[in-house]
Amino acid sequence: MPEAPKVLVATDDAGWHGRRLDAALIARGLEPVTASLRDCRIDLTRPSGLAIPGFDRLPHAVFVRGISGGSLEQITLRLDVLHGLQALGVPVFNHGRAIEKSVDKAMTSLLLHRAGIPTPPTWACESREQAQAVVDAETAAGHGVVVKPLFGSQGIGVQRVADRQLPPPEGLRHAYYLQRFVDTSEAGWHDYRVFVIGREVAAAMIRRGSDWISNVAQGARCEAVPAEGELARLAVDAAAALDMDYAGVDLIRERDGQLMVVEVNGIPAWRGLQSVCGFDVAQQLVDRLLPEAA
Repeated sequence: MPEAPKVLVATDDAGWHGRRLDAALIARGLEPVTASLRDCRIDLTRPSGLAIPGFDRLPHAVFVRGISGGSLEQITLRLDVLHGLQALGVPVFNHGRAIEKSVDKAMTSLLLHRAGIPTPPTWACESREQAQAVVDAETAAGHGVVVKPLFGSQGIGVQRVADRQLPPPEGLRHAYYLQRFVDTSEAGWHDYRVFVIGREVAAAMIRRGSDWISNVAQGARCEAVPAEGELARLAVDAAAALDMDYAGVDLIRERDGQLMVVEVNGIPAWRGLQSVCGFDVAQQLVDRLLPEAA
């Protein structure tokens, strides 16, 4: 009996998402192999130039479920592995360039702006004086300001600027990413997560939080909403602007009704979405991104 093609699930912690992906891959006759990108390496004594734990030859495909933190050099090497695999013809989801664009909030915002996609006014700089000038001007105009880590997820480290006082630069690694605060409290704190696969919307939900950070990891409640209209169009356009194979697009609605894209996640979680949609998200990912699989 022929050996099942092996698919690399790149993550440091397989967890719930890894188990869902494993089941979906096995259902398609594929063999999932979990390995961390930090354990992969460039090795020019091998024909491919790459050494991947659990593989004697190149993977059939790669699902990227996580890239652990580290020094700039460490993360560069991990991305080098993804770039190398793609250059060798291995499908990588999401591919390295897309992850680079989405993990960097400043680049995400810049690409959304260039594509004409509505997004909150945003500033990114190294200078504390420049960041403080933004806060002073926004506060004088009656706007709140949110500061976020340039690299981050799940709402960790996101904070509102109070009394015009920026947080210590060390906590932000001396990089300021500032965004105008959008107040949704009149309708109850909420935002939207739209899951895009292959330039189509798979599902959408509203996340209702107890405060202004409406993130599932922070305890927000999930409710399914129709994946249609402007919500769907903006999400698909945002994923396309960052050249994503699949994406979790976060949107928020201003008081005047305008929808804006806040973030585009290249390694999105979908546990909350799975709880309110009527299909297996992992299976749809495998079916849409590996249509040629055995």
